This record gives sequence, structure tokens and C-alpha cells, in this order.
Amino acid sequence: METSTREILDSLPYYDNDLERYPLLKQKVERELARQAKAPTALHPNVPPEYELFSNNPMLKAELERIESHKPFPSIDTHRYHLPAPSLPGTDEEWQASLKNARAQLEHQRLRQTNLTLLQTYGPNAWRIQNYLLESTAQQTEKALEDLKELTVDVNRDRKNTQTRLGNQLNSLETRWTELISSVLQIEMANVALDAEIDRLNKREAELAELT
Repeated sequence: METSTREILDSLPYYDNDLERYPLLKQKVERELARQAKAPTALHPNVPPEYELFSNNPMLKAELERIESHKPFPSIDTHRYHLPAPSLPGTDEEWQASLKNARAQLEHQRLRQTNLTLLQTYGPNAWRIQNYLLESTAQQTEKALEDLKELTVDVNRDRKNTQTRLGNQLNSLETRWTELISSVLQIEMANVALDAEIDRLNKREAELAELT
């Protein structure tokens, strides 16, 4: 089975400097590029649509919109933490509501105390572990970035060396081509001169033949 090889065509930006050497050529190229049709603004059909964050969570979506619009964070509603007493003498329903509110506030304070105790016990270690994980992730990301930069430098260096080598080969081939063309022209001129000399000798021979 025949295997088709795909040829990769690459320009020689490290070697070709015609635009710098010939400003008129650069102006012509710029005029030609200005006449070209502008690139379409619509995305390619294969490009997926923009992903909408938190489409299934209205609360997080609203918070994201607030941050994007640079609106301040709403202040905490402290009304539910108040312990208003019913107006004297007050009805049984009002006293029952105040009593439920006081119990709820007491339970809330108890839970806050429990959470603070847990935070004091386990919070520092959890914070250190999280910082360690973040530092490790940051180091890995920086290492990947440095490796990518080095790879980019190596690729550009190889391209420059290859293009410089190919440019030198092109210069040698162009010089050789010029020499061959010059040789062909010299041979053609010598042939013309020989043809003229042969014609002259033929005429001279014919004249001598007539004399004899």
C-alpha cells in the first residue's frame, strides 16, 4: 500500500529580509494586504458555544454577576439577631414568639462557640495543609511554564539554525546558478562567433574556388 507523505512548508523569516532591504517592496505588500478581505468576526462552526457558569445555581450565578459588576458585598442583616421584647403587657402569642427567638439565638451562639472550638483545634493544621498544596501546585505550574519556555527557545533556535543553513545553501545555489547562466551565455556568444567565423571561411573558400 502506498503511503502519502505530507510535506511541511515553512517560511524562512530568519533568512528572508527582502522587505527590510527593499522598502518599496514592503509598501506594495502592505497595500496588497490592505485590499484583502477582513477576517470574519463570527466564530467557526466547530468552536463550541460559550460556557455559562453556574447555570444550575442561581445564587452562585447572582454572586458572580455581582463580582463582575464590581458591586459591594451586601451588609449582613442583623435584624434576626435582635431580641425584641413584646410590648407590655403583651399577649401569650407575643411572649411565645419572643421565647422562641431567644432559644434560637441561644442555639445559634452555642453553634458558633462549637465552630470556633473546632476551628481552633483543627483550623491551623488544615490551613497549613492547604497552603502546602497550593505551594506545590504553584511550583508545578511554574516548572511547567519554565519547561515550555525552554522548549519554545529550543524550537526557535533550531528553526533559526536550520533556516540559516538552508539560506546559505540557497546563496550557494543562487551563486552557482548565476555562474552557470554566465557560462551558458559565454558559450552561446562563442558559438555565434564561431558561426560567423565559419561563414567567413566558407565565403573565402568559395571565392578562392572561383579564382581557380
